[in-house]
Amino acid sequence: MHQPRRRDRRLARRVPPEPGRRQASRLTVTGADVVVVGYFSAKERDFGTAMASAAAELAARGARVVGQIVQRRGVSDGGARKMGLPFSSRTLLSYGKVREVAEACEQADADAAIFVVTLTERQRRTLTTMLGCPAVSLSDVLAVD
Repeated sequence: MHQPRRRDRRLARRVPPEPGRRQASRLTVTGADVVVVGYFSAKERDFGTAMASAAAELAARGARVVGQIVQRRGVSDGGARKMGLPFSSRTLLSYGKVREVAEACEQADADAAIFVVTLTERQRRTLTTMLGCPAVSLSDVLAVD
């Protein structure tokens, strides 16, 4: 009989991020075409107000909002039980919504996709690769000034 194979318990060797690479997520939006992306649960009834506020804040900083896309969680019966969880830990959004955002960014020739919610570093990297333009949190853009 064979013993079950054990996973290697040693820590993976990780390369620390380059200092300049972290700053790439802090985007100045003056004169940039941006797509605003929101992720809201069904409990939030005034998500339109949050999206309009984000668009107004970006416009005040000199950005041109060329599109707005909203992902709602918990609208269906199955989603109501999982409302607190993102659709995907890698992308925050569902796969179909990521394709929709990528298509909107491509059609509008957007310079960035600005997410109303805060993105993790992994989500930022993954979404930037999938969308073809930088994916940045609104809080990162507001922190630049």
